[in-house]
Amino acid sequence: MKIYIGHSKDFDFKKELYLPIRQSSFNKNHEIVLPHEKSDELFNSKNFLQNCDLMIAEVSFSGTSLGIEIGWANAFSCPVICVYKTGVKPSSGLKAVSDTFIEYSNPEDLIEKLKEIIE
Repeated sequence: MKIYIGHSKDFDFKKELYLPIRQSSFNKNHEIVLPHEKSDELFNSKNFLQNCDLMIAEVSFSGTSLGIEIGWANAFSCPVICVYKTGVKPSSGLKAVSDTFIEYSNPEDLIEKLKEIIE
């Protein structure tokens, strides 16, 4: 499965999101794209999302670029899973593009919950 991870840049995504995902068991079973893993340059997510099986959107922090990517995923009929930290209230507008919302308390909790859905 080809999975794209979208997120805001307003948190330490490399430590809190990328590292736990790369260390997870489903990382070995799927092609996971982390857009800023190797570079802060703009990633061409529009082209990737056209042939993507799933988008995981970390929506604890809003961002214009993240919203655009979620919109592209929806337009290309790519399912979107929205994940957010405990205590955060995600935008209600996200319900227009996703039926799946996962609240998590820490990176380990996020990985366990994603494994339940993806695998």
